[in-house]
Amino acid sequence: MNRYEALRRDNPEWFRDAPGGIEILTDPALIRRARRSAAPRVRRGPAGSLWARLRSALRPVPVGVVSANRYLWYLRDPVRFPDGRLGLYDRLMPPPDSSPGVVVLPLLGDEAKVVLLEHHRHATRGLHWEVVRGFGDPGATGEQNVARELAEEISAHPTTVVPLGELHPDTGLCAHRVELYATRVEAVGALDEGEAIHRAVAVSPAEAEAMVADGRITDGFTIAVLYRARLAGLFSPTEESGGTD
Repeated sequence: MNRYEALRRDNPEWFRDAPGGIEILTDPALIRRARRSAAPRVRRGPAGSLWARLRSALRPVPVGVVSANRYLWYLRDPVRFPDGRLGLYDRLMPPPDSSPGVVVLPLLGDEAKVVLLEHHRHATRGLHWEVVRGFGDPGATGEQNVARELAEEISAHPTTVVPLGELHPDTGLCAHRVELYATRVEAVGALDEGEAIHRAVAVSPAEAEAMVADGRITDGFTIAVLYRARLAGLFSPTEESGGTD
């Protein structure tokens, strides 16, 4: 818990409570009760009850900083829910010194075609059509992160960068804040094979949106940045009508 307490001291905004919200516990007795409530269920009866108490004493459910690396911190907070129940709640946090991640919609050439990457993702063990994206470097601006991610993933250089706002990818689990951008590029070069990027294609905005509609694009970041680009008026009237009169 020492690392967790240091985190509470140095980053109080991560632990602020709000009226009617989920309260993060600090009282040691309540924390012990919260940990016991999260212990695995065991069979009923005297033997089961004894085993539960022994397991809780010898191997309590861990709380605090479960793990941490340069990309995310995994916290397990002891909490009191609004209905009075005690328990544990997991969340993923950006490292304290990080800058927001970026999602980048590359628009290629005079036709402003959308560059999509066929990317193998470890979490789903599958292929996904996506735009360029990545974590932010500590101390870097959004534009610097955009330029770095474009260079790393598709060997491209941004000629124009258009901010499209921000989003929280999963408010039930992640505290990350991600910035959305569109950018003009003149060419796409070598792909980052080390990131399991298989290929790149350039399609019209209408084709990209059709891929969302028919389920070929399921990545939430890609869907969000396409929608924000549409709202920002970056797609031409011809594209809005699907290219027909």
